[in-house]
Amino acid sequence: LDCVYTMNMQSLLTLFSLFCVLFTSLAQPTKTLEGRLEFNDNTPFNITTRITLNNGEFSTYSRIDGSFSIYDVPPGIHQLDIQSTTYHFGQIKIQLLEDSMDSPKCLEYAFPGAVKQIIGYPLVMYPYATYQYFEPSKGFSVFRLLKSPMVLMMLFSGFMMYVMPKMMEGLDPEEKAAMRKQMEAQQDPTKMFSEMLGGITGAAPEEDSGKSRKERRKIRSKKD
Repeated sequence: LDCVYTMNMQSLLTLFSLFCVLFTSLAQPTKTLEGRLEFNDNTPFNITTRITLNNGEFSTYSRIDGSFSIYDVPPGIHQLDIQSTTYHFGQIKIQLLEDSMDSPKCLEYAFPGAVKQIIGYPLVMYPYATYQYFEPSKGFSVFRLLKSPMVLMMLFSGFMMYVMPKMMEGLDPEEKAAMRKQMEAQQDPTKMFSEMLGGITGAAPEEDSGKSRKERRKIRSKKD
C-alpha cells in the first residue's frame, strides 16, 4: 500500500507541474515578429536567408519575396541577426513589453560599434555591404616593377655602360691607362688583392719582382 501511495503522489506532482507550465505559457503573451529584406533599390531580397533571434533561440528563413516571421516571441529584449554569407545586414535590438506587444521598439546597429538608430516596425532591412573573401589580383604596374631589386640592378648597369664611355672621352691618356689597369685588376681578384697587399706592406708588385729576378739572372749569366 505504501508503494502504491508513493507512486500516486509522484504522478499527481508530475501532472501538477505540467499543468503549471501549461498555465504559465498560456498566461504569458507572445508576439509574432514580422519583417522584410530588400535590396537597396527596393526590390525584394529573393535569396533564402536564415534569420535568428537571441543567437539561435528562435530561427526562421526568409521567403522568396524577402518577408519573414518569427512566432511565439515572449516579452523582453531580443537580438535579431541576418545570417547571410554574401551581404552584411545590421543587427536589430527589439524591446517587447507586456503592455505594448503590438508596438515593439526597434534599434538598428549598422556595424559593430556604430551609432544606433531607431527603425520602424514591421522591420524593413537593407544590406549595407557585401563580403569580400578573396583579394582581387593586381594587374601589371610599372611602379611595382621598379620595386624589384633585379630590375634596379639591370637599370643601373645599363646606365653605367652608357655613361662610362662618355666619361672616358674627356680623360687624359694617362688617366685612361690607369683606369684600364684598375678595371683589369678588378677582373682578376687575386691580382687586385696582391696589389692592395703590396701597397700596404710596401712590397713591389709581382710584375716588378718578376722583372728584377730576370735582370738578376741576366747579370749572373754575364758574370759567368
